[in-house]
Amino acid sequence: MYDRGVRRKQENSEMAKTIATLLGVVFILVGLIGFAMPGLLGAHLNPAHNVVHLVSGAIALYLGLKGSMSATKMFCLVFGAVYLLLGIVGFAAGAGDERMFDVAGILHLGTTDHIIHVLLGVIFLIGGLMTTSDGGSGVN
Repeated sequence: MYDRGVRRKQENSEMAKTIATLLGVVFILVGLIGFAMPGLLGAHLNPAHNVVHLVSGAIALYLGLKGSMSATKMFCLVFGAVYLLLGIVGFAAGAGDERMFDVAGILHLGTTDHIIHVLLGVIFLIGGLMTTSDGGSGVN
């Protein structure tokens, strides 16, 4: 029983690193594939959007693999909040049937993008919130 509790606490302490690593790989893949398939899964990918995915993915992957626990946790919390807010604002301020929302006239986001951003925001926030501050095993 004690071992199971310690193991669960250790798994939670590393949640941000796991989330950042996995989603970092996903972001990089989507960024690369987006150049060849701009309508991937109904999203509105353009070169600027793909570059955002590549840079975000590289940062997430680096933090997931090499970053400190506190930096990775902070990244997940901030990135999660930004993505969640972007999705919510997109739904609220978007226009037309696709709820199109332009960011600085460069990124063109529609309903599919908003859904994906909300989901990613929630996943990153879970990773950050479930990570213990010290990143330790919980055993003193």
